[in-house]
Amino acid sequence: MHARLYPPIHTAYLQKKAARQLDSVQQVLKMKGLGIKIFDAYRPYSVTEKMWLLVQDDRYAADPKIGSGHNRGVAVDLTLVNLKTKKEVEMGTGFDNFSDTAHHEFKQLPQFVLQNRLLLKSIMELFGFKALDTEWWHYSLPNARDYELLDIPFNDLK
Repeated sequence: MHARLYPPIHTAYLQKKAARQLDSVQQVLKMKGLGIKIFDAYRPYSVTEKMWLLVQDDRYAADPKIGSGHNRGVAVDLTLVNLKTKKEVEMGTGFDNFSDTAHHEFKQLPQFVLQNRLLLKSIMELFGFKALDTEWWHYSLPNARDYELLDIPFNDLK
């Protein structure tokens, strides 16, 4: 999508349970010389409304009638990074690539890319996150709708 819907922030906000589970992911990855880079986590509901106006495809954006795991603070968009080089690990597409190539089931990629995706997915699922089929970078707690839909501006979270 690559449209700026809110100003850049340097803090990722999540519900405590999601944050704790993501910390566990980070600890396991660290033993492999890897870390995580978070692209997006909590986002206000009003941002989801704006996204829907641009995308209107529930494979890639949440329908505002339902809201998203991001609006509830239980979804995270992330990738792997090499801790030595600080560079992102190759995943076959960039973040927010709304094509079939970003889908978990897309297999027409180099083997090492498929292995990178599988590593991220396996570790995230090990710690209770659920993958979104159409976005290799998106994971959420499976019970997202148990959490309140939030529309708290980022400035109010500091």
